Amino acid sequence: MISGLNHITIAVSNLERSLKFYRDILGFTAHVKWQNGAYLSVGELWFCLSYDEPCPKNDYTHIAFDIPSDEFEAYSSHIMSLGVKIWKENQSEGQSLYILDPDGHKLELHVGSLKSRLETLRAKPYRGLIWL
Repeated sequence: MISGLNHITIAVSNLERSLKFYRDILGFTAHVKWQNGAYLSVGELWFCLSYDEPCPKNDYTHIAFDIPSDEFEAYSSHIMSLGVKIWKENQSEGQSLYILDPDGHKLELHVGSLKSRLETLRAKPYRGLIWL
């Protein structure tokens, strides 16, 4: 039986550029690097950069990372001051900043949880929402 998320691996076209982005801009902890990849972590999440040819990202698929509400404004301002590209404006519950990494991977920095999202849906349900 699946017990949780083990790791995330993303394809990157330039390992050094992506390592700098995730470590130096977003603040991930870098552990090891080799010719074709690197292992980092953020919180308890194991995150792998794998040198490869990234595919275009034209849909809503993205990775969302937690950020404490009391750090959101300062962190977001810092990220934007570094020229990180934004791919979407927040229109949902909780504070979010939607950014792109150097290869166009869609990322979200989000204040909130599944619990807070479900509470919001009780008050303002999505069109066609069915509780399971």
